[in-house]
Amino acid sequence: MAKKYKTVDDYFYHLFIHMNDVDRFVIFSGLSLKQFIGAIDSIKNILLLKHNYEDGLFNMHTQLDYIPSDEIKNFVKKVDDTNQDLCWVDFADERHVNQLTPIEQAELLYLAHKKEPVSTPFFVNLQNRYVYCSSAADQTTKIYFRYLEDFETLISTLINNIIKENGGNGGFWRRKSKETIPTIDVSLLKAYRNYFKEGALISLYKVDKPDNHFGLEIRTLSDYDYPDEVWNDLKMILKQEHDELIKLK
Repeated sequence: MAKKYKTVDDYFYHLFIHMNDVDRFVIFSGLSLKQFIGAIDSIKNILLLKHNYEDGLFNMHTQLDYIPSDEIKNFVKKVDDTNQDLCWVDFADERHVNQLTPIEQAELLYLAHKKEPVSTPFFVNLQNRYVYCSSAADQTTKIYFRYLEDFETLISTLINNIIKENGGNGGFWRRKSKETIPTIDVSLLKAYRNYFKEGALISLYKVDKPDNHFGLEIRTLSDYDYPDEVWNDLKMILKQEHDELIKLK
């Protein structure tokens, strides 16, 4: 009997990941601004480098708009970075923005234009943990991480959020307490970094029988240089045997 493969409709979520651990950035395809902000709790304020957002505050020193912490939720609601290019860095306090030197300001503009730094993507005056640059045309989001372990925190929280959002429809979940909803741990993901360094697709699905759980498949896609090709070939890719399967119960 021929093996029955899951179809695209059998999955809740797919995410392409390609990590460069030397330069501390990760390229994603399938990650939105809303998902990123919802999975990271360490962002205080946002300095906008490339955007079409009209409701930001204006910083006189840099001539750049910024989003204070109490407006970030509103910013996320109004901005859809799948339809526009977006680039920003986080910062601790506007006083630090006002201390940026002309060279640092020039480097920020270069970073927004090229999506790569002149020297470092992390600025002493800003104390930023991230640089976030998305391209609507390329369907990618490139994120620099000051602390690369924040990558695993992002992915684990993102997957756990999706499980909570998609697991509450059936009676099974109504009978289960919150403590027993499947989750993936940050430390577990670190064991799979080598796959992400090559370029990999992670795919999340739910198994109802015989035991209710979620599965997270990892497929290495080292032959794909352009993430948009992954989505064009998704049906074919899903017919390939996964490299790893993480069962979440």
